[in-house]
Amino acid sequence: MAADDPYRVFRTLVETADRKFSKTQSLPPHARGPHHLLYLKKTFKSYTKLWRFQQDHRRDLVSSGLRRWEIGEIASRIGQLYYNQYLRTSEARFLVEAYVFYEAILSRGYFEAKTKGEVELGLRCKELRFHARFLLVAMLLNRKEVVKGLVERLRVLIDDCRVSFPGTNFKEWKQVLQEIVRFLKLDASFLNTRPLRYNVLFDSHPSSIPYIKRFHARRALRLQDALLTSYHRNEVKFTELTLDTYRMMQCLEWEPSGSFYEMPKMEPRENGAISDNSAASGLIDINLAADMIDSSLPANPRKSILYHPYVLHLIAVLGTIIEELSSDSILLIYISATGNSDQNIGFQRDTYSTSLNASKLHPASRGRHKWDDSPPKDPARDMRDSNQGSGSYLCLGSRGSGGLNNLYPEDLIPFTRRPLFVIIDSDNSQAFKVLHGAERGETAALLLSPERPSSISPSDLSPNGSQFTFFLTAPLLAFCQLLGLSSNVSADAYNNAETIVSSAIAEWEVALCTSNCLDPVWAQILPDPFLRRLIVRFIFCRAVLSLFYYPEKDGRSLPECLPSLPDAVSPNSASTQSYILRLAESLGVSSHFHLPEDNGVSSSHSR
Repeated sequence: MAADDPYRVFRTLVETADRKFSKTQSLPPHARGPHHLLYLKKTFKSYTKLWRFQQDHRRDLVSSGLRRWEIGEIASRIGQLYYNQYLRTSEARFLVEAYVFYEAILSRGYFEAKTKGEVELGLRCKELRFHARFLLVAMLLNRKEVVKGLVERLRVLIDDCRVSFPGTNFKEWKQVLQEIVRFLKLDASFLNTRPLRYNVLFDSHPSSIPYIKRFHARRALRLQDALLTSYHRNEVKFTELTLDTYRMMQCLEWEPSGSFYEMPKMEPRENGAISDNSAASGLIDINLAADMIDSSLPANPRKSILYHPYVLHLIAVLGTIIEELSSDSILLIYISATGNSDQNIGFQRDTYSTSLNASKLHPASRGRHKWDDSPPKDPARDMRDSNQGSGSYLCLGSRGSGGLNNLYPEDLIPFTRRPLFVIIDSDNSQAFKVLHGAERGETAALLLSPERPSSISPSDLSPNGSQFTFFLTAPLLAFCQLLGLSSNVSADAYNNAETIVSSAIAEWEVALCTSNCLDPVWAQILPDPFLRRLIVRFIFCRAVLSLFYYPEKDGRSLPECLPSLPDAVSPNSASTQSYILRLAESLGVSSHFHLPEDNGVSSSHSR
């Protein structure tokens, strides 16, 4: 009879689920093999069984001593499972499910003590961790009002903990609060701006659709995976998500549309014939089989986000992703990090020139449809190898920690057997030019940041994340930051500016798609909406920074791309310059832009 006691059965189910949960947490986020997925399904199955059991036996469990926070702990772990599954798959439905569970925990106060005497340090720590997790999920879903409320609740909780437990140090939680406040302050310069995610209403331009379709008759690659990482000293972050990786992560997702965008209503449901009159009222439904896929949109590309990785770990993750990449797909590599360059500029220029010559001598290395695993002879190779100890690299670790934390451009060459879209955001980004022409099968598409940011007020740039990444993910906001425009820009002026930027991007898309001199590397990735948007935003960034005038400006203040894009979208194009001038005039900052006198644009626009 004891074996059938609901409380004992419940405890057994909890122990089983907790063991599987612990093992699931130890799996690397980028692990997507069949055995990993199978174990995740088993863990979900255990928690489904546990959750339904406590629903069906709630009255008996409460009378046997089940406490409210224990129900909250189960729900919180289910939310964590959903969030971790979102990180592995980038499927928004898992993020929504995590939000549903976290919102229910909060609204029903599962971690709240009913009397002052019930306050326990362990329970308060659980409540603090829950709020931090909910904050992250709500932030990713752009639930701004919920985030503001959670931040205030977290502040109150931390203050109360300092009073209730005077002998306990809550310094780490104060740092967490400071992190999120700083993060949100920088992410919300303009409160009424739309989310960073791809929105079909704003980011799709019908004028280019007929021209994009023609690329499908040739080779068209889709963005299947993205690896995102950043490493800067004192960079803005919340938990292990930095401001730069957060912006890029959001930029590579669809904004939910239609009925999918609406959150499921949290209504208590009847639990069979049992009437739950205990203090633990309010039941959350778990439905792993729910069809929450937004059928109107393609799948999001999967993303692997690495926080301050060791170089060897980064390379290992790259190898895992490349191995699973399908033949019609491309991998995006985004790295934002501080660089180091001990070699002189002349050496870099010579290396780059030699690399370009090598690519001309060995066209097999630039193949786009077949892989060539035999390394071509590269005259620049010996020069690069002999300078690895003191040459150009990105620092993925504290300075002085040795070569294990140095990421050299050559480290990425073995992965060019598959199609790559590489974004390097660094003060040493130009060192990665050597990748072009040194590929081992597929010519990589490269977007390289300026080596120094531009701004009217340079002091405003240091805590705001990378300027180049900002341009790629929120171009108009980056433009405003560049010119020192604050959030007091009127709604009408901002909307007008958005219209100008949208018109420019639509025209540039058509110009790219109809160009007779478009490099095949760009042609095969233009059909992908995420990559196409990054390319046209790069064009915007390059044009703005080329025309922007300030005394300290030099060649290091401009981004570059390889292979080259058509002249029709270059900063020297009269059409491109015209849009930048219109945008500047609409916001009253045209005096900060300089045009050559013979550029074909009306002289009234010149400084």
